[in-house]
Amino acid sequence: MTVSDLEIRESDCVVHITLSRPQKKNPLTFEMYERLRDHFRTLATSSARAVVLSGAGGNFCSGGDVREIIGPLTTRGHSELLEFTQLTGDVVKAMRSCPQPIIAAIDGVCAGAGAILAMASDLRFGTARSQVAFLFPRVGLGGCDMGACAMLPRIVGLGRACELLYTGRAMSGEEALAWGFYNEIHAPDDVLPAANDAAVTLACGPALAHAMTKRMLLREWVMPLDQAIDAEAEAQAALMQTADFRRAYEAFTAGQTPRFEGN
Repeated sequence: MTVSDLEIRESDCVVHITLSRPQKKNPLTFEMYERLRDHFRTLATSSARAVVLSGAGGNFCSGGDVREIIGPLTTRGHSELLEFTQLTGDVVKAMRSCPQPIIAAIDGVCAGAGAILAMASDLRFGTARSQVAFLFPRVGLGGCDMGACAMLPRIVGLGRACELLYTGRAMSGEEALAWGFYNEIHAPDDVLPAANDAAVTLACGPALAHAMTKRMLLREWVMPLDQAIDAEAEAQAALMQTADFRRAYEAFTAGQTPRFEGN
């Protein structure tokens, strides 16, 4: 389907979400934020097992649309502004809480809220020519947007996150790979196929186990080590009761590849 410049389709248990405003480098609108939030929330009860997030036309996302979002925000009062910033944050919350791994395929411009969408994904495949910029200070805003101050240091380290969030400068594709922001880089024509292939591989894996890993990665951010170890013991014990765990054992003993069914 296509709704408000957002294309969503599913194949092979993989949901493909494409930001589709290529003539403007895929900037976000108010409605696109709402649709992203709502769709990631629906994935909690979906049979899909992985998500690929990309942009159309050789760019990922240039951030919030200057005329359709930034301009109107300059005329709003505090309560309306807070409603908007909470909406944008809810998109990240929905991305992090949906059970499926999210792979972002990033080419060209990846700026502002676009950089946040990439950051909030589980894996990021980029290109050498891509430019990732948390450019909020360039428009008079703090780098503390949509969870960036919490998440980005965990990905690239505190010192590097400080540099990116204070300066708003662009991070090249090679630099993003070296700093750990990208998991892989590919040629522009190959980055989306590579992300799709990785998503299919994940989708063929143990969906319940992937969902548990994602849930624990989020929960353990605020846990002391002893508590995290105990929580992981509970998580693994629960997974050891699943049919997928039994299937994996039976396949191993039979010299076969396990077929995971998500139960």
